Amino acid sequence: MKIEIRIDPDCTEPRAIILTAAVTREVETAVNALRQSGPGLLAGLRDGRVELLEPDSLLRIWAEGGRVYAAAGQGVYTLRQRLYEVEQTLDPTRFVRISHGEIINLRRVEHFDLNLAGSICVRLADGTVTWVSRRYVPRIRAMLKL
Repeated sequence: MKIEIRIDPDCTEPRAIILTAAVTREVETAVNALRQSGPGLLAGLRDGRVELLEPDSLLRIWAEGGRVYAAAGQGVYTLRQRLYEVEQTLDPTRFVRISHGEIINLRRVEHFDLNLAGSICVRLADGTVTWVSRRYVPRIRAMLKL
């Protein structure tokens, strides 16, 4: 992909134009990266305080008992957003949904265990073990190029 940057002192807001013969995966990735608004911080509640969570610090985000939680290096936080809303704010190249109720940070995965039954066990950097649901196994296998 060729990238060209033009400096225009009269420009009040950055503008991106993508010229392409067809919409490819590479183009979609570039468009998604450009659409990411702001730093992608999440507001998490813990001990009566609201803390800003950097996406890099997140291990996993999951829904349980009608609430959404985020595990970060500092502990577990309650989020006020729904899981699908959180998913929309996160970088899709770094975060992946592994079940109806859970999203993991790929950069915080220690390893994936594939068993003969076809399921996938995920061990995160903090030692947490979680499972990819049957519905999401093909997506994860494709992402891992297995």
